[in-house]
Amino acid sequence: MPTREVISISVGQAGIQLGNAVWEQYSCEHNIQNDGTLSSEGKDMYFTTFYEETSGGQFVPRQIAVDLEPTVVDDVRTGPRAQMFHPEFLLNGKEDAANNFARGHYTVGKEILDQVNDRLRKLVDNSQNVQGFIINHAVGGGTGSGLGALILERIAVDYRKKSKIGFEIYPAPNISTCIVEPYNAMLSTHWLLDHTGVSVVLDNEAIYAICQKQLDTDRPSYKELNMVIAKVISSMTASLRFDGELNVDLGEFQTNLVPFPRLHFMTTALAP
Repeated sequence: MPTREVISISVGQAGIQLGNAVWEQYSCEHNIQNDGTLSSEGKDMYFTTFYEETSGGQFVPRQIAVDLEPTVVDDVRTGPRAQMFHPEFLLNGKEDAANNFARGHYTVGKEILDQVNDRLRKLVDNSQNVQGFIINHAVGGGTGSGLGALILERIAVDYRKKSKIGFEIYPAPNISTCIVEPYNAMLSTHWLLDHTGVSVVLDNEAIYAICQKQLDTDRPSYKELNMVIAKVISSMTASLRFDGELNVDLGEFQTNLVPFPRLHFMTTALAP
């Protein structure tokens, strides 16, 4: 059994909701029930790269969910998979960043950063050999962009050699929830240039288009968009979670995809 753990961090509303969709996808693939128990003991236990086994035989995702306001995190705490996540790794502040990069990065974000770092240290201590981090966040909001950049910066300082893959949801001009999205995205991208190894760019507009044209959903909800993204993320990490000939670690994504360190923004495609 290889022990090359991957730690996921979901930041902000979009990041956490995307994280929920992704863990739902993983759990279906590995026969893990809502309470974290295995429905059938499989031979292939490679998925412990993403799940941590407790003494009670429960599998807990190696993930931290952070948001600066409680509502989204409370949804996870009371949702169908509430039993699966460890409550200690669901963090929330009291007031949100109000779609403002500076609030997420300097004002409110600074206060929760030590807590995040502490939990991250715990996850790393529980692992045998962490191979890297996966960060889910949107770059249009305040928390996802500001706090997301802050956490990435902190990881870059504390775990310098570990590879970091970011799944960034980029805003689209014609379906915009907030007027300052372009500013947040630009400021966030400025940090991402230095602090992620590979950034997988997820374009909201394109995902809407996929849902409308290919999937015949006229008005897709976020849940449906996230399900599409979860398929993409799941297929990227499949080689880390299953035993097989193709054994890829996170560093290899970087090696194979990135020509220059700063040119690491990948376009995603989903087929069929």
